[in-house]
Amino acid sequence: MCTSHDQLGAAELVRLARDSDQVAWSELVRRFAPMLWRVAAAYRLDAADAKDVCQSTWCALAAHLPRLRHPDRLAGWLVTTARREAVRLHRREPWPGPAPETADPRPEHRPESRALRSARDRLLWRAFAGLPDRCQRLLGLLAHAPELSYAQLAGAVGLKAGSVGPARGRCLHELRRHLAGLGLELP
Repeated sequence: MCTSHDQLGAAELVRLARDSDQVAWSELVRRFAPMLWRVAAAYRLDAADAKDVCQSTWCALAAHLPRLRHPDRLAGWLVTTARREAVRLHRREPWPGPAPETADPRPEHRPESRALRSARDRLLWRAFAGLPDRCQRLLGLLAHAPELSYAQLAGAVGLKAGSVGPARGRCLHELRRHLAGLGLELP
């Protein structure tokens, strides 16, 4: 069978990569590498650390490929793995803030603004953690991999392609509800 690898779905590419098909591996990397870079960039890592996150994620996939239970959800697996790698790296080497003499004078960069933003972010993550797993995966993919099509999102989260939009709306409504319960109202 002579099928162009760029027309295959993630699950089929995973199956071929398991069978040592290097073209399938190349297609997986071509297709998902930009997404991994965006995940690393979301953690404000420098270029070398972002490369480490991406490389570690691909190495983890190579190690887990034979045991990957849901190859049709590869995008979600890659995003989750890259996020964990970025968090691990970020905890090891926290992002340095600006030196006091070079601190940004804009109001949104003042310590009090950063403290309020930090408190708001903690509430947001607390509300996010209270969402069902499927909502966390869907909203996480939408935030960290906006280039994914609804069909790809559906495959990664285990939904039908036509259900992604309504599920997204329900998940955002639930997130707003959790935030309101924590005292944070959104416009």
